[in-house]
Amino acid sequence: MRPEILNPLFAEPDSLDGVGPKLRKPLEKLRLTRLRDIAYHLPQRFVMRRAVVALDDAAEGEQIVIALTPVEHRAGASARAPYRVLAQDGAGDICALTWFGKASYTARKQLPVGEKRWVAGRLDRYGDMRQMVHPDHIAAESSALAGNLCEPVYPLAEGLTQPRMAGIVAQVLGRLPDLAEWIEPSMLAKQGWPAWRDALIRAHRAEDKAARDRLAYDEIFANALALMLVRQANRRRRGQPLQGDGSLRNRLQLPYSLTAAQARSIAEIAGDMAQDAPMLRLLQGDVGAGKTVVALESMLIAVEAGAQAALLAPTEILARQHFDTIRKLAAPTGVEVALLTGRDKGRARESILMGLMDGSIDIVIGTHAIFQDAVQYRNLGLVVIDEQHRFGVGQRLLLTQKGRVTPHTLAMTATPIPRTLVLAQHGEMDVSRLDEMPPGRQPIDTRVISAARMEDVVAGLARHLATGQQAYWVCPMVRDNETDDIAAAEARFAALQHRFGDAVVLVHGQLPPERKDAAMERFSSGAAKLLVATTVIEVGVDVPNATLMVIEQAERFGLAQLHQLRGRVGRGSEKSTCLLLRGDELSETGRARLALMRESQDGFYLAEQDLELRGGGELLGTRQSGEEAFSIATLEQVTRLIDAANDDARLLMEHDGGLASERGQAARVLLYLLERDWGVSLLRGG
Repeated sequence: MRPEILNPLFAEPDSLDGVGPKLRKPLEKLRLTRLRDIAYHLPQRFVMRRAVVALDDAAEGEQIVIALTPVEHRAGASARAPYRVLAQDGAGDICALTWFGKASYTARKQLPVGEKRWVAGRLDRYGDMRQMVHPDHIAAESSALAGNLCEPVYPLAEGLTQPRMAGIVAQVLGRLPDLAEWIEPSMLAKQGWPAWRDALIRAHRAEDKAARDRLAYDEIFANALALMLVRQANRRRRGQPLQGDGSLRNRLQLPYSLTAAQARSIAEIAGDMAQDAPMLRLLQGDVGAGKTVVALESMLIAVEAGAQAALLAPTEILARQHFDTIRKLAAPTGVEVALLTGRDKGRARESILMGLMDGSIDIVIGTHAIFQDAVQYRNLGLVVIDEQHRFGVGQRLLLTQKGRVTPHTLAMTATPIPRTLVLAQHGEMDVSRLDEMPPGRQPIDTRVISAARMEDVVAGLARHLATGQQAYWVCPMVRDNETDDIAAAEARFAALQHRFGDAVVLVHGQLPPERKDAAMERFSSGAAKLLVATTVIEVGVDVPNATLMVIEQAERFGLAQLHQLRGRVGRGSEKSTCLLLRGDELSETGRARLALMRESQDGFYLAEQDLELRGGGELLGTRQSGEEAFSIATLEQVTRLIDAANDDARLLMEHDGGLASERGQAARVLLYLLERDWGVSLLRGG
């Protein structure tokens, strides 16, 4: 149960004065659906203004507050012309206050000729006259603008203005309760951080590093504590020790011998599975490092020991691909492998459900359909979760409740995560790393080309397809808006289809599953030569004959995502090429990113570099569809504060009396406040 003291913060915004249905929509667009969300909707930046007595005291481009007296209103000759109010300071110097469009109605009312007004805005010059375009504030009394010398600028949605947002935030800050302190006292004193309530108020009022760091630390600490509770609960749970005898694994006929990293990871997993406590391990593998083989060997250990294994994939495309690969590899062993997705209906589905219940199916591969209520296992011993960042902790827990006892869990990710962040996102897991490539993999020739040379690129693509090889064309992320991404992909598809006809297929996230599968099937079988897609193909598509990857507006992607996309080629014995098409306006970060892609193919190195380049924003440039680890803390703060937060969480749980102590009770409130309460529920349920 959520602590009562937090209930006011989880009220809806229409409990505030002046917030009705009209404002609800823009607030929802910003995901501000409770007062708590508004409290943490921190300013992007602050406008700093200086109060001046005379226009001569201010520099051009400076934000100022000044007393001016209007002397003349000048309407333009047409509706489009600017509306100007000429106003003078105490020394008689003139400044034009200028408005465009409908905003001029305000000027007529607010600035009567001959009456002094206090004006806040940016001082510029137009020709030989000083001017302020659309002043930010106008007041009859100087005291009304006293609070605007340092003004927050908030992220907005259509229908919200800065003053309205500031008013909503002020109401919420007025309702903040006083919460007991959860940070260890000596740590708090050493850092000089304010109390929680003061930190939130200060973070909204000025550029305040101590306040921002305190709020970021709270989030990192809550995350560390929740993950620690998961780990503790896991240790207390009863698992079943599974020890294989090698009888099935010895029958495998792999196309190549295992790398040292694969052999080491399999040994670590086998060691975990032989224990009473359920395994909770993360397998990190760079693109093409052979995670599937490690997963198969792990699943065969479970089957050798008389249990079943389930592999959970985030998309149907990926589930089908895993099914095809694993069924082929496992054929010599004679194990029964089945595929279960949400689309399976009727008799086929019934037969799979029966097979899982009576144990005749050894390994099941599928989407989240494999942990629905109707799916019962005879003895589920191992759960493998692919692309684990796409599933929230809650979904992972659902699966682990499917066994008679808690099954072992192996999570896999192809997104190399910097060492710094492994702990922050997966602190409850042991980690194995596949940091070598299987023999025979050729490096991918990566080139950066200006988008202005589009015709040359398409001509090169035509020559490539004429040789019988296949290619991918990935369309840009358009301002992180999926609808725009799809529009960009459809436009590019139409242009390329005009040139290459039926040899081109299109895949994006909103196509009906059967159309998506049909397109993927045509491409995988070689019937289609060119696949145009949004980033939906980022993970798991494996077509060895595809040896060219074109990524449009490559500068818009994160390094890790570019690396993932590039990893779709270079999967066969032929030489592969990746073309990064860049726009004309490149930021410093964009330029550095593309240069790194040219010089390195090591995903772990690129992930570390990505962390340094970003300093904030989304982790590793992937749009997470599971639970994002951090929304308040930036990457720079996570990197700087994670070790202290982990130490503090450990100190609380091991020496300070855990959640039952006074500080522990305060920390429990924090877990609910920042919605890490799955940690608390595990403590109760475990």
